[in-house]
This record gives sequence, structure tokens and C-alpha cells, in this order.
Amino acid sequence: MLSVSNLSVQFGKRVLFDDVNTKFVTGNCYGIIGANGAGKSTFLKIIAGKQDPTSGHVHLETGKRMSVLEQDHNAYDDFPVLETVVRGNKELFAIKSEIDKLYEDYTDENAERIGELQVTFEEMNGWNADSDAAALLSNLGIPADLHYSMMGDLDGKQKVRVLLAQALFGSPDVLIMDEPTNDLDYETITWLEHFLANYDNCVIVVSHDRHFLDSVCTHISDIDFGKINNYSGNYTFWYESSQLAARQRAQQNKKAEDKKKELEEFIRRFSANVAKSKQATSRKKMIDKLNVSDIKPSSRRYPAIIFEREREAGDQILNVEGLSASIDGEVLFNNIDINLAKGDKVVLFSRDSRATTAFYEIVNGNQKAEKGDYAWGVTTNQSYLPLDNSSFFKNDSGNETLVDWLRQYAQTEEEREEVYIRGFLGKMLFSGEEALKQSNVLSGGEKVRCMLSRMMLMRANVVMLDEPTNHLDLESITAFNNSLKNFKGTVLLTTHDHEFAQTVGNRVIELTPKGVIDRYTTFDEYMSDKKIKELRQKMYS
Repeated sequence: MLSVSNLSVQFGKRVLFDDVNTKFVTGNCYGIIGANGAGKSTFLKIIAGKQDPTSGHVHLETGKRMSVLEQDHNAYDDFPVLETVVRGNKELFAIKSEIDKLYEDYTDENAERIGELQVTFEEMNGWNADSDAAALLSNLGIPADLHYSMMGDLDGKQKVRVLLAQALFGSPDVLIMDEPTNDLDYETITWLEHFLANYDNCVIVVSHDRHFLDSVCTHISDIDFGKINNYSGNYTFWYESSQLAARQRAQQNKKAEDKKKELEEFIRRFSANVAKSKQATSRKKMIDKLNVSDIKPSSRRYPAIIFEREREAGDQILNVEGLSASIDGEVLFNNIDINLAKGDKVVLFSRDSRATTAFYEIVNGNQKAEKGDYAWGVTTNQSYLPLDNSSFFKNDSGNETLVDWLRQYAQTEEEREEVYIRGFLGKMLFSGEEALKQSNVLSGGEKVRCMLSRMMLMRANVVMLDEPTNHLDLESITAFNNSLKNFKGTVLLTTHDHEFAQTVGNRVIELTPKGVIDRYTTFDEYMSDKKIKELRQKMYS
């Protein structure tokens, strides 16, 4: 279907890809993974024809159509919504446009041409184009009353959904998507997962959403050492198998035969689990067909995120009574009553992300509530990862190193020692000269890793996290997720990362304009409960 031959990409002296050869075939979904800077987005641009490689070439099978998720959200501002979707099939739209133009100036001379075009149009199922586009838009949360609006009149999140519908329109032979779940809610992501799991053509996707990768991918394409290797299975299988292979590589004295048996047992066990699930991997390519030699350790570096508590909290954690907040007269949440207990790991949730952010800012003393009150237990100490961390990195002098930056949050003389500070930075992969970086020139991911160093240094027994996976790579997200599962304290967590929510939380609290919904349950059980769905509808209506 799509092949890459002798592909090399070099920027100056930096080699991103070196003589890459790989194929992507019909019926499979490939998740492209790699560390930050490995070249995931660059690779997608090259196979989509939007960027030229240094050498080599990309070949799409003759007669096949490729569709690429548009990254410029304003590219179609001058077009109606429905037309924008249909434009996803360029050939179909060109024929439709020519037919319309010929009808505008109809003559006997162009009647024959119209007839020829209409035959082709019908063969391409063109007469159903508008209804198919409308169905996609509705499934992606764009209501019918917006289908004939101009794209420029939509907000950013609505534009993302329309452009996703454009990419999916007409069942392209090769579908290429870079971070398709960004700005989508849980229901829309779930619909997209089901759509792609049943998609018969070739899908190539980059995503930091592990649940999404597990739900749709039949293969993982790992960018490592300037090469791309395809592995059967989803992300979790790749991650666990690569970790096992790394451990085995470290076991120098273990016999080759014992290692082989361990890997074979791992494959059998994982295959049995997958076969019981509804994931795409169970219906397309069985993992137990893998050769043991296919599993290799990864060169990835995973941060050591370890949250330790200075002391154990008592039973009373946080009491909230009648709390309300609004923005410009619009109610975010109203009359919220919550009592948190020791051991709660709460997924704090709302259809309006501004509501959860306002809640965190209020209980951290950064914002005043419209009404109501809250009180922290006397044995608690809190650490908070805000959605916007920019205020923590404002340094007028311009010469503050990361060591200096973290030192300001130390509580004791021992903690202020450079060796001690460097230890926390090193856990977040700021070792050696990296720890002397200037704090005001960090990337988004580096800032989050610094904030996590700060939180670990604080040794709080209550951890609050507002969209903690933003800007992080898969390695950091996976390590972060594992750390929170093992944390013995209380967690308040808001995240669009499904895996985070499902594996960390034991309680779901949803903030609505008409009060709170509070259940001790997993996130998946909460979202699938029919009675809760009905209640949620009432709370937002």
C-alpha cells in the first residue's frame, strides 16, 4: 500500500533518519512512537508529501487515495463546514465543483461533459457525499445547525472536529493523523476509537494517548536509533515486552534458553488477555504469531517519578461546602459539597475544563469562590501541578539555573545542598550540564518535568494535578502513571488521558452547573453507567 525506501533525513550535522525502509499495508493501524525529537511528526509530513527527505522516496500504490489530518486549524475559515468535510476527497470535490459550474452556464455543448462527470460522480458515491459528511460531523459532536456555518465562525475545538471529519471522509486508503485526540472529549474519543478499530484500510497515527493507541493499533512503529521498526501488537504490549527484553539484557548470567522460555510465556499470557478484549489487535493479527527475536529492548530513558510523603495524613483530607464559581456570569459549578477521605484517588471531571481549573485554583488559595467554603485537614500538606505553570518560570535576571530554581522550594538546609537538589533534577532526566540550563528557556515538557521535581521535593500527602500529561512524552506519561498508582497519599486528578483516569482513580467527582455527581467507582464504570448518563444529562441541561 505505502512503502518507504532508503529514507534519510538530516538537519545540518544531526541525522534524524538513516536509510529507513518500511511498509504500511492495508487493514493495519500503525502507531508511530518515539522519544521527543525522534522525528515522529517529521516522518508523517514526509510520507504525506508535505516535506522532502534528504534522500530516499515514498511510494503510494497507484490508484490509492491518501488523507491527512489538517494541522492548520484556520486553513478553511473561508468555507462552509459541510463543504470543508467534502473537500477531504479532492477528486470527488473537483468533479462536484465542475458539475455545479457547468450547470450554472448550461448549454447543449456541455451536456455531454456533465453526463460523463455524473457517471464518475455516481461511481464515487458522490450523491451521498453531503449526507455522509453530515453523519460524520454529528458523530463528532458538530450539531446540524452548524453544518452550513462558515468555518471561521467556529471555535478552536469545533474546528478540530470538522477537520477530523474531513480526514475520515470517503474512507481514504491511507489515513494519516498527528495527535487526533487533542481537544476531543471522552465520548468523541470513544467514538473515534470504535470507528478506527473497524476501519478496513491503512491508518498511520501519532498519539500520546496510550488508551487510544491500545484501542486502535495493530502495530507499533518505533522510531529508535534513526530507524523505524514495526512490531505486531498495541502500545502496552510493545512497552511491557521492551521492558522485559531490557531486564533480560541486564541479566548477563541468565541462560539463553531460560530467556526464550520467559519471553514465550509473556507472549502467551498477553495474547490470552488481548483475545478477551474488544481491542482492534484481537481481530486483526494475533500476537502469539510473533517470533521471540522480534522483541527488543528500547533505548528510551524513563524519568524516576517517586512521590514520597513527609507524613501520613489523618482521616480528614478536604471538606468543601456550597462552593460555587462562574466566569462572566456563566456558571461553572454551583453548590458543590465534597468530603475527601484518606486513600481517595479522585478523577475530578467536568464537561467544561474551566470548571475543574477554577476548583483547583480556589482550594489552593489562588482564586476566590463566588460563594461557599473549604477546609483542609490539619495533617495534610498539598502539592499542586497547575494547568498553566508560566508564573513559576518568570525570571527577570535571565541567569537562574534549574538548580537555583528548584532550591527556592527547599525547606531545610540539607535540601538546599546542590547534591541534594541535583538528585531530584536527575530523576527527571536533568543530569550533568542539563541541571545548569536557564529556567526561562525551557520547552513545555521540560517545565512540567521541573514542576514534578518541585512536587517530589515537597513530599506532600495530597497531590493535585490539572492535566498533568500536557507536553509530556509517552515515556514520562507512563512513568508518571505508574508512580501515581503506587502513591499512598490522596490524589485529585483532572486528565484527558483515559489510561491515567482509569488506572489511578477509585472515585469520580463531576462538577456541573447544577451541583456535583460523586461516585466511588472506576472512570470507565462511571462513563458507561446508564443511570449516571441520564443524571449527567439533567445536570447540564
